[in-house]
Amino acid sequence: MGQRTGSRSRGGRTWPALLVFLALSAVVAVLGGLATTANVDGWYAAAARPSWTPPNAVFGPVWTVLYVLIAVAAWLVWRHPGHRRPALVAYGIQLALNGLWTPVFFAGYPAFGPAALWTAFGVIVVLVAAIIVQIVLTVPVSRLAAWLLVPYLLWCLYAATLNAGVAVLNG
Repeated sequence: MGQRTGSRSRGGRTWPALLVFLALSAVVAVLGGLATTANVDGWYAAAARPSWTPPNAVFGPVWTVLYVLIAVAAWLVWRHPGHRRPALVAYGIQLALNGLWTPVFFAGYPAFGPAALWTAFGVIVVLVAAIIVQIVLTVPVSRLAAWLLVPYLLWCLYAATLNAGVAVLNG
C-alpha cells in the first residue's frame, strides 16, 4: 500500500490542532483587545480620523471572523505533510506582527505621541508583506487555505490606510 497523506493519515488528531490554532488567534485577539479597550475611549475617541473610518462597533466582528479564517487556514496547511513548514513559519510571523500592531498603535500613542502611529504604520506594512508571503507559501499546500487569507490581506490593507490617515491627521 502507498503512503497515506493529508488529513486521512492523522485520523482524529486534526481537531485538537484546529483548537490550538483557534487558541493562538484568540490569544492575539485578547491581547489586542486589552490595548484597544484601554485607549479607544481615550486618545483615540478624540483623535482626528479619516472619513473612511468605520464605526468602532465594526472592528470586533470583523476581526473575530478574520481570526477564525486565519486559524482555519493554518490548520488546513498543518493537515498536509510535506512542504507545510514554510507556510506555517509565515503564519507564525504574521500572527506575531498582528499581535504587535495593536499595542504599538493604541497603547503607544499616549506614551510616544505621533511617533507611535508612524511606527505602527511601519509594523502594518511589514504585516501586509508577511501576509502576502504566507499566501504565496500556502498556495502549493492548500489553495483553500490561501483563499481564506485574502479577506485578512484586504482588511489589513484597509487598516493600513486608516493607520496612515490617523498618523497624518494627528502628527
